[in-house]
Parts: sequence; C-alpha cells; structure tokens
Amino acid sequence: MAAAAAAAAVGNPKAVASARVGGSPSRAGLLRVVCSVAPRRGTAVVAAAMQPAKAVAAEASPAAAEAPGLARPDAFGRFGKFGGKYVPETLMHALAELEAAFHALASDEEFQKELDGILKDYVGRETPLYFAERLTEHYKRADGTGPLIYLKREDLNHTGAHKINNAVAQVLLAKRLGKERIIAETGAGQHGVATATVCARFGLQCIIYMGAQDMERQALNVFRMKLLGAEVRAVHSGTATLKDATSEAIRDWVTNVENTHYILGSVAGPHPYPMMVREFHKVIGKETRKQAMDKWGGKPDVLVACVGGGSNAMGLFHEFVDDQDIRMIGVEAAGHGVDTDKHAATLTKGEVGVLHGSLSYVLQDDDGQVIEPHSISAGLDYPGVGPEHSFLKDIGRAEYDSVTDQEALDGTCFERRLLHLILYNAALQLSW
Repeated sequence: MAAAAAAAAVGNPKAVASARVGGSPSRAGLLRVVCSVAPRRGTAVVAAAMQPAKAVAAEASPAAAEAPGLARPDAFGRFGKFGGKYVPETLMHALAELEAAFHALASDEEFQKELDGILKDYVGRETPLYFAERLTEHYKRADGTGPLIYLKREDLNHTGAHKINNAVAQVLLAKRLGKERIIAETGAGQHGVATATVCARFGLQCIIYMGAQDMERQALNVFRMKLLGAEVRAVHSGTATLKDATSEAIRDWVTNVENTHYILGSVAGPHPYPMMVREFHKVIGKETRKQAMDKWGGKPDVLVACVGGGSNAMGLFHEFVDDQDIRMIGVEAAGHGVDTDKHAATLTKGEVGVLHGSLSYVLQDDDGQVIEPHSISAGLDYPGVGPEHSFLKDIGRAEYDSVTDQEALDGTCFERRLLHLILYNAALQLSW
C-alpha cells in the first residue's frame, strides 16, 4: 500500500535529509516506518521507500521545538494563525454549544466508558500493527539496511476505515445534545458508510451529501449507505465532488441547526471540528505507540499517511508531535502533476485562505477563487486541508509531499503482489 508515495516521500533525497537511524535492538541502522492504512479519504498511506532513505541524524526544526500550542488550539480555535470560525451568525451558537459539550464530555467518565466499550466491541479496536515483511525485503539495500515497514491496519475497523472512530463519538455527542437528525458529507463514501452505520445502530435519521461524480465512482458505497437506511443526496453543483458535498451539508446545517448535528468527516471546517475530530482519531497514534513498544521496545522513526482533509494523518501524527526525533510525512494527491491545473496538492501548491469556515491552505487563483481540485481517488480531491496540518507545515514539524494518479495506480498493483492483501472495499487512497 505505498510504493508510490514511498518513492515521493521517504525516497526523496530532499525529504530524507532529516531522517533518523532507527535504534532497533535486532536490526540496527534500519528505519522503522509506520504507515496508516484506511481505505477512504485522508486515509491510507504509504510505506517506506522506493529508494530507501540514507541513515542520517535527525535535526528537529527549532521552530517546531519552540512552537507553543502543539497539543491543541488556543481559546479561539487557532493553530498559530490557522483555524478559527468563519461562519454565518446562525451557526455561532451551535458551534459554541458543540464545543462546550465536547469539553464537558471529555472529562465525563461515563461517556468515555461508553465510547471505549463501543470502540472495542462494535468497531473492533485495537487495530493491528502489521509488519510488511515482503515489502520490507523489497526495499532492503545490498548491505542489509533499509526501512522496516509496518502498516497500521485501520481498514480492519468495522465499515473498513478509520472514519467510524469519529462517527461513533460524534453520534454519542449528538445524542447528549438532543439532536435526532444527522447529516454528513462524503467523498469516497467511507465517512458516509460509517455515519450511516452508527445512525442505524442508534436509530437516528441520517442524510448524506455526496457529489454526483463521486456517487458514480463509488456506487458500492452508495448502495451500502442506502441499505443502512440513509438518504443519499446527490450534489450536482461545481465539480460534483467532495468540496461541493461539504458546501451543501453546511447549507443544510444552517437551515436546520436546531434539530440537526453535522458530523464533519475530517479535521477541517470551523472550530471546534478540527480539534474534536483529531481527538476522536488520536486513538490511532496512541495504539501505534503502545504496539511499537510491545513489538520492538521503541518508537517509530518515520510516520507516513496520505492527506486529503487530513483526519487519518492527524490521528496518527498527534500522539508523536512532541517526539522531535520522529519524522511525520503527509502525502497528497498530485493528480496529473503539481505543475498542472489537475491536482489536489493543497499543502504543496496552495495559498492561505478561508474555506468551509476555517483559515488554512487552499487551492485558489490570484483573485481568491477556489480552484477545482483533481485526483483519481474520490475523497482526496479536496481543495483545502485541516488547519493543524497547515500549522505543522509552517513550523517545519511535518513534511508534505505528493504522488500522481499514475504513480498511485502503478503502486496499487505492485503492493498487492508483495503484500498479498486485498482490502475489503478499498478505495484508491490506499496507494497514497
């Protein structure tokens, strides 16, 4: 699941300049690379290196070491200059109510006990940290060094992706707020399936907004959502993909804010969503730290995750942000190439702007108009990104690279042969 991105990320001489030598007790000099696997938008990632990184000492960014507020945003919901609330007045009360409820439940032992129980018995956590032996052997150098590649198998969660971590928690939150109508946007369909599944579990009305083009590309997930009792509303405006589905969901929320909770699927949008979604996904990184200690008695050297909006990547990265000796690499969708007008590499080519209620990097023209993104992967074609990713990029704590459609397609077949894994309902994000 990662040959393509590996080439662009860990194998990139520029990216490798800050790599650390893994202190493995049994295989000293080998990088421990953990890649998050979750077939959907902002998920699934890449392994370790078409051309493995050379062993060099890590040099943590001074800005990253000194930057305050790495753990969470400030009182205004900002990560540095990014984040905030850029929304209509009609949503300000709902966002304030949501933030207050989130903070109250974060320290509510009964809520946490209920959530942990559902994650364990219904979702199926914890997910395995799988050693990709054949992929590791493929990238081994003649002298025996090279990356040791581990896959964090978020695809083994119920519904087949990491998305259900957030969906379960937000539905429990909505129930505490007395909301009986749930809406969500979806790109590849995994967030929609997760939301529909949890709504069916708790008997709540569920409406999913999905771009008409994405509905054609992901017809199986549309069928699954409808089978679970959700109403799937096709969005035909714009490019009829994720951005447009998100816009329609927000319009619905503005109109029906009194009885409706919007389960935003990524670490994007207005505060408190970037913080809240990250907190509900940070279990990915916490499990990874524990499993790494159990497996080799240390920490990973490199973390790799694909980035659309960025929820899966943030779920993996957040636990390790303060570990300055660990590289964090996000991989975006380069489409036909970042020097064309057909890509979704927001952190690579975007400029700072406001999209869907948050200040972050955005693909936009000189007049500030959003440029329509492109990716062969439904769900990675989003012209924005979570504000915390923008913050981590600007302070130098995380690195962001990109992979083209063709590299991803080539990597998909290559990885399947080496890994012998056919992931249920896997979307193309797996190749990032």
